[in-house]
This record gives sequence, C-alpha cells and structure tokens, in this order.
Amino acid sequence: MIRISKKTLDDLEFDVVLNHIAEHCNTDLGKSKALDISPFNTKEQLHIALQEVFEYKSSYLHDATIPNHGFDSITKEIQLLNIDNTFLEASNLKKLISISLTTNELLVFFRKNKDIYPFLNQTASNVPYTKEIIHLIEAVIDKFGEVKDNASSLLQRLRKDINRVQSQLNGSFGKDLTRYNSLGYLDEIRESVVDNRRVLAVSAMHRRKVKGSIMGSSKTGSIVYIEPEATLQFSRELTNLQYEEREEIVKILKELTNKLRPFVELLEQYQEYLSHIDVVAAKSKYAKQINAVLPKITKERELSLKDAYHPLLYLNNKKKGKKTLPQTIALDENNQIIVISGPNAGGKSITLKTIGLLQVMLQSGMLISVHEYSRMCVFDTILTDIGDNQSIENHLSTYSYRLKNMNQFLRKCNDRTLFLIDEFGTGSDPELGGALAETFLEVFYERKSFGIITTHYANLKMLANELPNMSNANMLFDAKTLEPLFKLYLGEAGSSFTFEVAQKNGIPYSLINKAKKKVQRGKIRFDKSIANLQKERSKLQKTNAVLKTKEQKAEIEKERLDKINERVQSKLESYQELYDSNQRMIYLGQKIDDLSEKYFNNKKKKELINEFIKIVEVENSKRKKQTFKQRKVEKAKEQKVVKEVQEKVKVIREKKIEEKKKEEKIQKSIPKVSLKVGDRVRMIDGKSIGTIDTLEKGKAVVNYGIFTTNVAIDQLEFVERAKPKK
Repeated sequence: MIRISKKTLDDLEFDVVLNHIAEHCNTDLGKSKALDISPFNTKEQLHIALQEVFEYKSSYLHDATIPNHGFDSITKEIQLLNIDNTFLEASNLKKLISISLTTNELLVFFRKNKDIYPFLNQTASNVPYTKEIIHLIEAVIDKFGEVKDNASSLLQRLRKDINRVQSQLNGSFGKDLTRYNSLGYLDEIRESVVDNRRVLAVSAMHRRKVKGSIMGSSKTGSIVYIEPEATLQFSRELTNLQYEEREEIVKILKELTNKLRPFVELLEQYQEYLSHIDVVAAKSKYAKQINAVLPKITKERELSLKDAYHPLLYLNNKKKGKKTLPQTIALDENNQIIVISGPNAGGKSITLKTIGLLQVMLQSGMLISVHEYSRMCVFDTILTDIGDNQSIENHLSTYSYRLKNMNQFLRKCNDRTLFLIDEFGTGSDPELGGALAETFLEVFYERKSFGIITTHYANLKMLANELPNMSNANMLFDAKTLEPLFKLYLGEAGSSFTFEVAQKNGIPYSLINKAKKKVQRGKIRFDKSIANLQKERSKLQKTNAVLKTKEQKAEIEKERLDKINERVQSKLESYQELYDSNQRMIYLGQKIDDLSEKYFNNKKKKELINEFIKIVEVENSKRKKQTFKQRKVEKAKEQKVVKEVQEKVKVIREKKIEEKKKEEKIQKSIPKVSLKVGDRVRMIDGKSIGTIDTLEKGKAVVNYGIFTTNVAIDQLEFVERAKPKK
C-alpha cells in the first residue's frame, strides 16, 4: 500500500503542479478533479493511469485523433432524477442527449482503435454503450429543444387551436390598428407589447375614443396602451389554450423523466468517465508543455534520473527566456544514500526538490521532464524535511520540529522508502547536532532506505566516504568567481567555501584571518582540501566540455568525409560497369569483324549464320530475363552513367583548355628576351639547361656539355644572361 503524506506534497509544491494541470481542463468537473489528484494507492492503478496519459499524448502524432470530450455538467439533472415527482425541462433533457452522444462517440472510437489506445479502450470498455436515453428523449424533444407537437394527441390538437386563435387575434388587431390609425388616434409608434399581448399605442387625448382594456401607459403619460375590445375575447381564449398546453407539456415531461430515472447510475458513470478523460487530456497537455516523457518503470529498487528538470523552474525560466540546467542522479542497491554538500545558493535544495517532485508526479500518474532512458521504481513512502519548519501553532522551534519529524522518519523508514532532507542536523550545537544526525543516517542506511540529504557537517561527509553504499556529491562552482554552476557532481564532497564567500562579499581579510585562528587547523585544512579539489574539478569540467566540442566537430567531419567517400565509391563502381560494358562491346565487335573477314574470303553464308547464332546464344545465356520496364530502367541507368562520364570528360577538357589559355596569356605577357651567344637557356617544358654556342637564321646550337643540339629559337626559354668576360 502506497502512502504519501500531505506534508510531503506541500514541501514539494505539488499543489502548484495541480493548478497548472487544472488550467488545461475543459470542464469545471475536470478542474475540480485535477486539483484533487494525489499519488495512487496501488501499482496496478498507477500503471493504467501512466499508460492512459502516454497514449493520449501519443495521439497528437496519430491520424486517429481522439474526438472532443467536452460536456456540460449534469449534476443538477441527476439530483432531480433522484427526487420523486420532479421532472426535467426540455433544456435539461438536451444536456442528457449531449453527454450520451459524446460518451458513445468516445466508446466507439476507442473500440475501433484499440490497437493504438489499448489502455484508454480498457477504461472505456467498463462504460456501457446505449442509445436508449437518446431515443427516449428524441421521441419527445426536437433538435431546437422544444417538445414535439406529436408528443401526444392532445398536445397536437391544442397547438392547432392555439395557431387558429392566434391567427384570428392578429387579423382582428390588424383591422383595429388600421382603422384607429386612419382616424389619427394612435401615436407614431402605433403599437407595442404588454404582458406578451399586442396593444395599440393611443395618444392620451384620444384614449376615450378607443374601446378596449387599458394595459398601461408610457412614463410621460403621453401614450396609453389599450388592447382593442374585439381582440379581448381571442386573448382570453388564447391564454386558456396556452395554460392547457403547458399542463400537457408538464405531463409529457413527467412521463419522460420517469422513463429516464432507471438510467441515473449510467448518467453518473458517463459524467465520471468524461471528467476522467478531461483530466487525462490535461495531464498530457501539461506533459507536452514541459517536454515530459514516460521513463522505464522497474521492479528493482532503482532511481536513475538522466537530464531531469524541475518542471516549475523550467516553466518559470522559459517565461523569462532563461536556460534551465538539468540534473543527472542515480540511486540503487550499491548507492542508496547521497550526501550533497557545498555553499549555500548553489542549487542543493532545488536538486532535492527536483527528485522529490518528479517522483511524486510519476506516482500520481503524470509524465515527467526527464530523458526517456531514465529508470524509476515506485516507493511505498516518500518522506521530506525541506525548508524552515518552525511550528508557531505548536510553539516548537525549528530544531524541535525537525526532531519530531525525524521520529516519524525512524518509524516509517524501510527498504521501500525515499527520504529527502535539506540541511540535515541543523538547528542545534554543531558538534551535538552533527552526532545525532550521523546516528539517524546510520539507521536509515541499515534499513536500506533510499535517500538524498544536503548538509554542511563534515562528519556526515566523512560517513558517506566510509560506508560502501553511500556517496558524497557537490554542486559545482566556478573556481575564480565562486558563482554557482547549478550542476551536480557525484563522488566528491563539497566545500562550504565559508571564508572564500565571506571575502567575496567584502568582509575584511583581517577578520577572516582572525576567524580562521579560532577554528581547529585540521578542519580548515580538510575544508581547504575539498575546496581545492572542487576548483580542480571545475577546471576539468571546462576541459572536458572543450574536448567534447572538439570530438563532436571531429565526428561531423568524419561523417562528411564518409559521405564523400560513398559518392566517390559509387562513381567508381559506375565507371567500372561502363568500362566492363565497353570491353564486352569491343570483344563482340572483334568477333563480328573476324566473321566478316572469314565470310569475305570463303563466301559461305550458312557457316556465317551458324557462327553468328552461336555468338548470340552465348551472349543471351549471360543475360538475365528482364521485362520491358526493367530493360528500360537499365538502359536509362547506362545512359545516365555515359552522360556523367561524358560531362566529366568535357569538364576536364574545358579545364585543360582554360589552363592552356591562361598559360599562353602569361607567356604572351612576359616580354621576350633577345637571346645572345653564351646565354643559358632551356627547352620550353624542359628541365635541362644548356649554353648557346651559335645563333643563325632563327636557330641556335645549344651545348649541354655532353652533347649539342640544333633548336629553333622560339622553342627556347631564357634562364640566365651570359656573364661578361673580365
């Protein structure tokens, strides 16, 4: 049996989450239900609730969208149905039709899409489907919410008489209106309505000239409203008929209400079901708002939260345009208690509240803002001691209240408990309070409870370091500025940075130094060592972040190169296929050429045909049987490859031509040097350098030392001028 106290829910600000969910409800009953959400008592109920919200949230991705489930409350109608000799008016009956239609539509939808929404269908299958309520009401009430004429033979006759008398009354009134208006007895407005009766608007001075019953006058008294004498008889008859009509309608509605009384429980079930779906929808909308998911629920004792966000902090920062940093933390059989230390305002309490609130939300059937690979179990008890708990009502100090709270913890803690304690042991003498806190922690540890505490006490940090299934953690701080990074680091205790923070806040160094002398040296050295370790950790975190960035860039570059390699490989394969195809065509061409030459020499047609058929059969045996469409696709592929190769060759040629043109342009731009005997030269595009021995008629004899050669002067390139003889 799962039990989570109201105090725990209050400590974790669970009511604020419920208010957010209630805002997403469409109905008043849904809002009321949302505000009453609490953790489920059994794991079976919790499992169904979580799956329902998960399925509803997933519906936004499906084509089969869940139909509208809004409805008007029928609480008043149900109350009337439970009282004998009462009846429902037509407007009330329309509400019953509406809620029946909405429920039936949902029941049919979930039955039709049970593969997509198995759990929502399971809940819907517990609600009976019937059209009897709709048929009973629609037999009497029309689509405008009025009782039908044929609801009874008497009502039909009465309404015919009412229409006849109404027509006679209008005709008679019209005649009197025309006559008295022509005589000039009426005001400009001519007529009006008093007590649902048409009356003549007679000028006060002519009121005695118009026969009839005076029904009233205007505020100024200038107009007197008179019902003509001729229409009085019709008015009385009409009133009597309307009274009889109302009596018959009441009789019909009473009969119908009596027929609907057996369906009271079903109507209550309809309203309960639709308000339940409204809450499920609100939970899924809230989950979408905070990017929530359904983590893996395990049977083993395990709490592994990856990238966990405090939902209220996330939404608040989102409004302000600020970034919220997630936390990653894990509790299991080998690490059942975590002791978080470090200076104040570093985010210790927020970390504590994040874990507690997410656990309570999950156990109340809500999706939570964590990474989908997170793993969580269900705790029977969640105990919290967070914030200033001074009890004014019971005249208890903070420490007395906390001791009373610890007594509750000691009575309830077991291996299915999660406890969260902020500033554990504070409120009393540090030495004595710390010793008592250490004893409590040992008891929780022995009972195998899971828990997270925050503290400044060194003895609790030491205990976490000594016990195998307990660990230290700290909130990271910037080593230079001592500004909090709001990031939890597991495996290492945190320094309180007491003197460093004091110095940063302008406390004179002389006072800080004096305070240091008052404290035991060992404690200062211990705290300083922790502080140094945290500073080193901060540096390592930054280095690690830089390395991760570089690793990500390297991974992106690797992916880019892999893609290029794939494209090159694909091109090479295409070229290979083209080469193989061309080689085969050359081979076939060679064979046909040999046959042509043989036929040219012997003129034997039969032999030629036989040889040709053999070649064709050999080639066909290599071919796969293909449809016309496949052949067309293959041909298109081949043409594409050929086209690509041709374009590639064309590009290469154009590039070479362009390069040659550039080179020629450069050569032209270089002024020609007139060559002389003794100049050192070389051939254009050559490497060997020789000396000109003689020049004659556009030609030069170039001496390379071992040999001489006769070369045209325009084929030579100047290297170095001959040195003048001394």
